[in-house]
Parts: sequence; C-alpha cells; structure tokens
Amino acid sequence: MTVLSKESAEEYKKENYTARMKKTGRPVSPHVTIYAFPVGAISSITNRVTGCALSFGAFGLAGLDLLGGAGTSLELMQTIGSQGFLITAPAKFAVTFTVVYHYFGAIRHFAWDYFPDLLNNVDVPKSSWALLGGSTVISAGFMLL
Repeated sequence: MTVLSKESAEEYKKENYTARMKKTGRPVSPHVTIYAFPVGAISSITNRVTGCALSFGAFGLAGLDLLGGAGTSLELMQTIGSQGFLITAPAKFAVTFTVVYHYFGAIRHFAWDYFPDLLNNVDVPKSSWALLGGSTVISAGFMLL
C-alpha cells in the first residue's frame, strides 16, 4: 500500500482512475484487448446464440404462416431457392450451420452429463474445435446440395 500525504491523497481522489491509467500508459483493467475467451467459452456462447436463432427463426416462420401476409413460409423458401447460387448458398449455410451446430452441441452436453470425466481442460478445447470444424464441414456439404 502506498502511503500518501493528506494533500496528495486529496489530489489523488480528484483525478479519476481512467485518467491516471491514461497518464501512465496502462490500460484500464480488465481490458478486452488483453484477455481472450477460451475456445470452450466461445463454443458455449455460439451454442446459445444458435439456440436463440433457431427459436426466433421458428417463431418468425410460424408467425408468417399464421398471419399469411406476404405469403407462406413455403413461398418464402421457394423465392430464396430460386435466386441463384450467390443468394441461396449463404442462406442454406446459415440455416444448416445453426441447426447442425446446436444439435451437435446438445449431443456434446449429453455426453458430458453421462461422462463427466470428459469435462476437463484438455478435452473441452478439443471437442470445441471438433464441434466447430465438423459443423462447418457438414454445413458446407449441405450448402452444395
């Protein structure tokens, strides 16, 4: 602990933390440029995001069918499918990746539930990379169909 005189302590209180760190050239801690998420955390976040995307997508298609405003979801899919490869391929990849990633992520979580020994600092990054790579390859394959 640094011992400050009463005068310097008052001056210290007036200057805020961010200004002091800027003066010394140090980042305000914790700083996002210093820390990186581990691949297991990115994998978990991606699994949650794909789950939300699937929920909102299903809700949107169901709402389109219920309201029937601009047509049905079948007509929407046919329109997207007839746009050519540059439009169709990314749309197919986005939908397929979301389904495949979330499905395989669920299987991985079931495996962790039944085999908790797999949930360790060595196997989680391996399974995260396998999940990401496998989902990408399978989705790319379906995209080309």
